[in-house]
Amino acid sequence: MPSHTPTLGIIAGNGRLPAQLVESCEATGRKFFVLAFEDYADMEAIRHVPHAAVRLGAVGEALEHLRKAGVEEVVMAGSVKRPSFFSLRPDAAGAKLLARMGTAFFSGDDALLGAIVSFLEEEGFKVIGSDEIMGGLVAPSGILGKIKPDTCAKADIAHGMRVAKALGELDVGQAVIVEHGYVLGVEAAEGTDALIERCGALKREARGGVLVKVRKPGQDARVDLPAIGPQTVEKVHAAGLGGIAIEADGGLILDKEKTIATGDTLGVFVVGVRHE
Repeated sequence: MPSHTPTLGIIAGNGRLPAQLVESCEATGRKFFVLAFEDYADMEAIRHVPHAAVRLGAVGEALEHLRKAGVEEVVMAGSVKRPSFFSLRPDAAGAKLLARMGTAFFSGDDALLGAIVSFLEEEGFKVIGSDEIMGGLVAPSGILGKIKPDTCAKADIAHGMRVAKALGELDVGQAVIVEHGYVLGVEAAEGTDALIERCGALKREARGGVLVKVRKPGQDARVDLPAIGPQTVEKVHAAGLGGIAIEADGGLILDKEKTIATGDTLGVFVVGVRHE
């Protein structure tokens, strides 16, 4: 490692990614600090490490914690459900951030996240992607594991990639579910898990269909990349779907070995696919 490795601030929302970044920093000896959002982050997973918890609107408090910990680089990890404007209750720094966002607060996720990244950079932090901390997270191309998609599934994947990219152009979502060429559902505000559960009841066959997740066109690679993990595989299996396709070099696979092993055990294929 270089003689000076900046202290990393892990801005933690929901999901497994913040804990994985903590584990990676611990394994490499990198100094870090976790800033956790109340009601979202898994506090049990970070209770043993340097951390602080703040509500979403307490931006000034959040910045104070990061600076006190000597943080120079930050990574945004995990999902956060967008609050209503009136429930946010911003402090002075939060009001500054909202002013910086302008209409982006009421726009799609890309515009909102872009405004947050710009704000953090203006406050003196370098924003980096989680893949810069854990290069092994990035989805490779090809079949991962022992289960392979059949001809019908390959056609569903190709169609799903086209549909998901079109939705991404409109900053709607990152995932679709396709069965025999028929789009069962698209991801919007509910998130991938809810999409899978909703589409399980819409399937026409006992087993079949594909969850496709892609990076939105023009999306900042440092924030909110599409991700899957063991839980995704389990939910896909429970819904009766045949497998998962995630964009190669455009998505993340959390707990990769466990994700692949879970797919093999449950008979669910996991593939990385390049968008052409």
